[in-house]
Amino acid sequence: MITVEEAMEKNVIKFKDVDTISYVANVLREKKISGAPIVDNDNKVIGIVSEGDIMRLIEVHSPNINLILPAPLDLIELPVRMRLELDEMAEGVAKAASVLVGEIMTKDVIKTKRDASISDVAEMMDKHGINRLPVVDDNNRLLGIITRGDVIGALVKRDE
Repeated sequence: MITVEEAMEKNVIKFKDVDTISYVANVLREKKISGAPIVDNDNKVIGIVSEGDIMRLIEVHSPNINLILPAPLDLIELPVRMRLELDEMAEGVAKAASVLVGEIMTKDVIKTKRDASISDVAEMMDKHGINRLPVVDDNNRLLGIITRGDVIGALVKRDE
């Protein structure tokens, strides 16, 4: 049996609940990861954030453009309407960037222990539709993280 400890990443990118979305989004992009745990000052897992959480925060507006035979007034009004919608979108993104990650993180985090089996973790991820699980000790302190990629890597190694 392959355990989580054999496949998990021990060097975990993590955030505090007082970090801004702007900071979190930049780190996720820079490190090429799609999510990370949120910990308190004792390194206890209190939440998790993903790119999906950030995307849901940012409302994307699409202009309602009548492309089939626009009325003459539509042609005059269209640039003004598009400018207003672009301004509104920029304002929404700016507001979202200043939100604290603690406001959007998932607080009910599904976690695992280091001695759990890879197959149990794979089943949990599939059942709950999640991509990563924080690995914690008995005191809920973060030890590592295991992703779907880690699970697949461990299973491929086993079959070699």
